[in-house]
This record gives sequence, C-alpha cells and structure tokens, in this order.
Amino acid sequence: MKRLWTPWRMPYLKGEPAGNSGTKPACIFCHKIGADDAAEHVLFRGETCFVTLNLFPYNNGHMMVVPYQHTGRLQELPPTTLTEMMELSQQAITVLERAYQPEGYNIGFNLGNAAGAGIVTHLHQHIVPRWTGDTNYMTVVGETRVIPEWIDETYHQLKVIWDALTASHE
Repeated sequence: MKRLWTPWRMPYLKGEPAGNSGTKPACIFCHKIGADDAAEHVLFRGETCFVTLNLFPYNNGHMMVVPYQHTGRLQELPPTTLTEMMELSQQAITVLERAYQPEGYNIGFNLGNAAGAGIVTHLHQHIVPRWTGDTNYMTVVGETRVIPEWIDETYHQLKVIWDALTASHE
C-alpha cells in the first residue's frame, strides 16, 4: 500500500489557519491586505480587490478574487468593486490558460453557511481550473484531494505570468 502524506492539511482539518501561530486572525482575507504578497500567495493587488491562491485548493491554480471591503453580502459591494472582480476573473483565466491549459472552470461564490462558505463574513469569488478526470476515487472515496504541485511552485509560476500580462497592458 502506498501512502499519500498531506501534513499541510492538518491545520485545515482542525479548523486552524495555515501557519497557525496559536491564535486565529479575525479574518484571513483582511490579514492578507497588509501582508507580504509572496508569503500570503497574493498574485495581484487592484484598486478594490486582490487575487490570491486558495491554501486548500480543489486543483492547482485555484484562485480567489477578494474585495478589500470586509462583507459577507454581495449586495453591499459597490459597482466599481463588482466590475473589478469580473475584470480580475478574466485576467485570472488568461493566466491559468497560459500556465496549465485547463479544459474548463468553476467560477463563483459560496454565500452563507448553507451554501458551503468556509469564510462567511468576507466574500470571495473562486476560480477553479478543471480538467476531465480531475476528480477521482481519492476525492470521492478517500475525501482527499491530490494536488500535484506545491503551492509555492504554483504561486511563482502564476506570479511570473500575471506580472508579464500586467506589464504588457501598461
């Protein structure tokens, strides 16, 4: 029998933030606003939103577009923030296509506990690249995701592409 070691998931299973120092931050997304981009896997900072990798991804390249405004209610975001969220989602798809050539995407919000939101008080939009067959018996039977690349490697690869894309639009 082979073993799949995933010790980085233990804080998640215990309901702790990654890199837990013993105390939970008030909001993991608000914490990222003033933090080091590489340490927090922030790919881009816009006027009203930022793009970060999901620390507990469904697939490699699983990103989130997060407004700076702390709210769990979509209807509380101003039009400028909503527009930037969509623009950053477009850019995220372009970056993912250049890096991984996904066959499709799941994009959306989980608003509220009943909808599966892990962070209820600070909404965020998921962008999950998908490939045919990316959900296998490990996920269905073992309730374990197999992610073939370390998140730091994913971050560095996507950051280079994102920065090049941004520079070409300036």
